[in-house]
Amino acid sequence: MGSRIITLQRQARELGRLRTGYSVPNEDPKKRPRAVRSKTWIVSSHAEHYVQAAAEVWGGQVEKWQPQGNGAAQWRVMTAAESLDAILPPGDPLSQAYETWSAGGAQRRCDGMTESLGDQPCVCRAQWGELFWENAPRDKACKMTTRLNVILPEMPDIGAWRVETHSFYSANEMAAAVDVLKGSIGEQALIPVRLRIEQRTRVAQGKTKQFPVVAVELRGSTAGQVLAGAAQVVPVGTGSVEPVPAAAAVAGGSRTAIEGGQSATPVGPTAEEFLAQARTATTFAQFKAIWDEAGAARVSPSEAQVAEMKAIGARLKDAAPAAVEQAPPTPPAAPAAGPSEADALWQQIVAVWPGTTSELNTAFAQVMGGVAPDTASEAELDEFLKKLKAGEL
Repeated sequence: MGSRIITLQRQARELGRLRTGYSVPNEDPKKRPRAVRSKTWIVSSHAEHYVQAAAEVWGGQVEKWQPQGNGAAQWRVMTAAESLDAILPPGDPLSQAYETWSAGGAQRRCDGMTESLGDQPCVCRAQWGELFWENAPRDKACKMTTRLNVILPEMPDIGAWRVETHSFYSANEMAAAVDVLKGSIGEQALIPVRLRIEQRTRVAQGKTKQFPVVAVELRGSTAGQVLAGAAQVVPVGTGSVEPVPAAAAVAGGSRTAIEGGQSATPVGPTAEEFLAQARTATTFAQFKAIWDEAGAARVSPSEAQVAEMKAIGARLKDAAPAAVEQAPPTPPAAPAAGPSEADALWQQIVAVWPGTTSELNTAFAQVMGGVAPDTASEAELDEFLKKLKAGEL
């Protein structure tokens, strides 16, 4: 690559916004438009063909739309989708601040302690106390603002789609989800997630309040896999490809590429390449070195590749002299070059399952008589996979 300006901040072009509400004219023309919450996602953009693509995927009618203020006209579609499949891009895709805006732009931007634009202590905290967002009169304090940039794999072009919310609960939960995923899988990983508009109910001070929350859900892996560094980067488009261990891509310093609507394998040796090396081994010691290297790379071989690796190891061990046989350590019972049979079956189930991981865990327990996926045997996992592929669930 050529030279770059090292002080220039590089960021993806914003293709559009993902909105959870819209506004309608107020009955009193002297008052500002009235905000309306939406139960489904609203997609807006300056480019009509982006919005048209969203309508083809998630439903709805494309319409020309004039945002509040004097901005340029845009296009939008009120989709029928309560959830969208998305990808967290490399780096930190989340930003949060308490903000006050006017026609002249941002007037205050604060982290809760320091107001950065005026380089002064938090104005709202000094005036209304620590819980200023609850204590201050309506629209007087800075508004809690959370922005999340995501990639939509089913949309044309590469760029960011921005979700913006002023919800207290969304601010807490979205930050926690992003921090856990990025901290466990890696800052430079492309992480499949699902964005869901979740309806909540809260009772406080004798009043019942219903409100939507933007939830960021993990897609394609279990929580245990994430915390163990073995989360899977699953197909994110319309194609059919094998799941790729995200930890392998991060550990190798590579990024999983999105090409042609599919998730490509990470840069580095693949299971087939390790198998090809094993086929050329002439001693058990050579085979064991290849075996260990494949295990360290956390590749994800198929069942046939695992079986062939085992057969090669057994053949070379049987052919070795007795003195040589005692030197190398005994191969592990489970193949170090990839996950166990149970893990491999679970990865296949996750790749086929159309919903969220939490929905999958619930469905598995219901179908298998209360058995949880983490404690299921290989036979139970295989039985569930066959029913899933047969369309019996």
